[in-house]
This record gives sequence, C-alpha cells and structure tokens, in this order.
Amino acid sequence: MAAKTLTIDGKQISADECATILEAAADAGITIPTLCHLEGVYDVGACRLCLVEVTGISKLLPACTTKVAEGMEIRTDTERLIRYRRMTLELLLAERNHVCAVCVANGHCELQTLAFNQGVDHVRYEYCFPKWEVDNSHALFGMDHNRCLLCTRCVRVCWHIEGAGTKNVSGRGAKARIISDLNQPWGTSDTCTKCGKCVMACPTGALFYKGSTNSEMERDRDKLEFIVTAREKKQWIA
Repeated sequence: MAAKTLTIDGKQISADECATILEAAADAGITIPTLCHLEGVYDVGACRLCLVEVTGISKLLPACTTKVAEGMEIRTDTERLIRYRRMTLELLLAERNHVCAVCVANGHCELQTLAFNQGVDHVRYEYCFPKWEVDNSHALFGMDHNRCLLCTRCVRVCWHIEGAGTKNVSGRGAKARIISDLNQPWGTSDTCTKCGKCVMACPTGALFYKGSTNSEMERDRDKLEFIVTAREKKQWIA
C-alpha cells in the first residue's frame, strides 16, 4: 500500500494510506486522548475526545475515524483542543454519577485518568444526578448504568469479537443506555456467552465482575487485540 507524508504537531511522518490520524500519531509516539477507541475493534467516533485541527479545514475532525491524506498538517495540542477536551470530560462527569470513592474501578478508570491528565479538577456544569439502576441479574457480571459513558466499546466487542450480539444501545441523548438483547435483564439473556469480553473493554466501572474489588479491576486489553489479530492472520478459524 502507498504511504502518505503528513505533519503532526510539526513532526513530519509517513503513514499507510489506510491509516487513521490516531494510528499515525500513535506510530509516531504522539498521544491523542480518547475513550471510545479500543485496539482490535472498529471506531465510531463517539466520545469526541480525539478531535484534532487540520490546516485548511475549519471544523475539528475525530482522529480515530479520519484517514490520513498526503500533505496533511495536523495539530493535536492547541489551546482550542485542550479547552474542548476539558469541556467534554466535564460534561461526561456531570451527565451521570461518577463517584470515584465508591466505584470498583477507582484507580483503574480511564475517565478518571483522562480527567486528571487534562487538568480537570472541577466541573463547571450542573450535575444531572440521574437515577439509573444496577443490573445484577447476571451470575458473573454486573452493569451499573450510573457509570456508563455510552462509548459502545462493550457493544462493538460483543458483536465484532465474540459474535454474540447481546449488547446494544437503546434510547437517544441523555436517555440512551446499553441493553441486553430486547431490553431484558442481562441474566435472562439467551445470547450471552458469559465470555467477559465486554467487561474487559469497559473504560469505567459500568461493567464489572461480581465480587471484585478495585485492586482486581485492571483489565487485560491485550487479549481482545490478540483475538482480532489472530483471526485476521487466519491463525485459527473463527
């Protein structure tokens, strides 16, 4: 495949023509924050944290779904982008109930880590304090909708890697939530294979192993990437 030459934060790099800006930046050692991106599954540009500036284009573009092009000049660290990212993180924190002290993912939460790294030490917006339920009907796992970011990682992993199709999104806007099958308790699902891949993929404490403590919530994401890579290289027949 042909290579494209582009510039990211003043650094000239080459990238495969099929690569996204996010992939090209990662290969060049440049970190672009994101929450919905997960190695091994397709991107949907849901969280908008990876927005970048491209010279000649007035709007901000999501790095995870925008392909590289010859001669692109990209900025990932401008004041405008930093301001947008902080605003996005604050809105995510205000929309649902992220109380770190009582969360099983405390210390292993990507939202928590990103907020710290981006300098979010307070939230300027009014907290919504929604009353979402916790689905503990499954024998092995739990789903706390109060901590869900709607990044859809669990949905994509369930469909793309496991092939079960159990998880999906119901509703719109602030009323959207992750459901199992036809919006039934997770524990009654006939399609769930109990593989736990959705729990591995979750960036917060929304999906958790029952009985786990925060010291046990560190996820091994390499397993998910390994499965996809092995299938693509036809190391086994899926």
